[in-house]
Amino acid sequence: MTDTAVISGTTSTISNPSGSTTGASMVEEPLDLVRLSLDERIYVKLRGDRELRGRLHAYDQHLNMVLGEVEETITIVDVNEELNTQSVHTVNRKVPMLFVRGDGVILVSPPSRSS
Repeated sequence: MTDTAVISGTTSTISNPSGSTTGASMVEEPLDLVRLSLDERIYVKLRGDRELRGRLHAYDQHLNMVLGEVEETITIVDVNEELNTQSVHTVNRKVPMLFVRGDGVILVSPPSRSS
């Protein structure tokens, strides 16, 4: 059995080998999890010890994303080799709208869903 879905103005056919109807909230491919998080707050971990929390407005197959209401946290580790010590501090900033390039993305976590 196949279902037809319209996503972002394009029509795609979703095949389900079991013959049951595919629900709108089913996750069959990795990017389905991201699709289900549209207009939700998500957590994104980036290269360079950066973390983002924001509302997902758009994404593509490369995980380029447009986030709104973004809270960015940058973790900075300073190493003093002479004293053999290190200090860790964080820098926080808020950005109203942000484009995230997908090649810097390590992890995307959708909002927690209660059953």
